[in-house]
Amino acid sequence: MHTTIAEFVEDWGRESAISLKVMRALTDASLSQRSDPEASTLGKIAWHMVVMIGASASAAGLQATAPQRGTEPPASAARIADAFETAARTMGEQVSEKLADAQLTSAISLWGRTMTIAASFQGLVRHLVHHRGQMTVLMRAAGLTVPGVYGPSREETAAILARQKR
Repeated sequence: MHTTIAEFVEDWGRESAISLKVMRALTDASLSQRSDPEASTLGKIAWHMVVMIGASASAAGLQATAPQRGTEPPASAARIADAFETAARTMGEQVSEKLADAQLTSAISLWGRTMTIAASFQGLVRHLVHHRGQMTVLMRAAGLTVPGVYGPSREETAAILARQKR
């Protein structure tokens, strides 16, 4: 759990940058990929990640620049990634500018539950990681090259090994 604003901002910056890297690897055609006929599409999952930033910020009394819940995802992968980049950046800025360490233990209501701001922020980071994992599986199924997340991807590893053999 984050105990200081600086800890959250560092973690948020790292995790949101990884999520943005994954989003930037999407294509418009890949947005319709799903695991089964009843599952969410890759585009809806990516858009959900954007929307959740705004909802989580709002619950903490912040104003991240993000679309409202219930809005439909754009048909453009670039527009989704751009919206994510803006939402993630403004979330980090808002936390840095408007919250103090002591406020992390303040209780808020989010998704019908009462929790601390710190718990809601930790939940948001974990939520991004969870959906990012879903996205990478769907990206493989769509035939996309998946970027490395916590280390090099299969393709990145192959390129590293090929360079070492030269």
